[in-house]
Amino acid sequence: MNDIVKDVPIIAIVDDDASVRRSLLRVVRSAGYKAETFASAREFLDWLPRNQAACLVLDVQMAEMNGFDLQNRLTVPIIFITAHNDASTLERIEKSGAAGLLRKPFDAPAVLDAIRRAVRANHERNAAAGGGGPAPAVTASVDELGG
Repeated sequence: MNDIVKDVPIIAIVDDDASVRRSLLRVVRSAGYKAETFASAREFLDWLPRNQAACLVLDVQMAEMNGFDLQNRLTVPIIFITAHNDASTLERIEKSGAAGLLRKPFDAPAVLDAIRRAVRANHERNAAAGGGGPAPAVTASVDELGG
């Protein structure tokens, strides 16, 4: 049983809105995934050296470090979430190589579909590289990030 629990992917959720974090946490856990929530990019980066996420559900607009700045430091698949539908934000997300985009408000089936695709992509990328678990997520140390 421990091996089964150990193999359940961890989905990291980073959003500065507590109600969004709670809602996403319920949806993700209801589908059988493990999930961790973070109120800021800094909280996530502090957690990351001791843990690995199979994908990251990440708000675009946050204080301190926005979603794009965090994405530039990571290799884990990212699903951006945003309430901003302006052309420049959507174009930037499209060009970012993100695994998905969810516009707020979003529904549970859309969230889970995006997560399943991102987790599958992470698993396939890691298998092609010869690894056995989630791919390393970070490309810079916390010290390099100004921590």
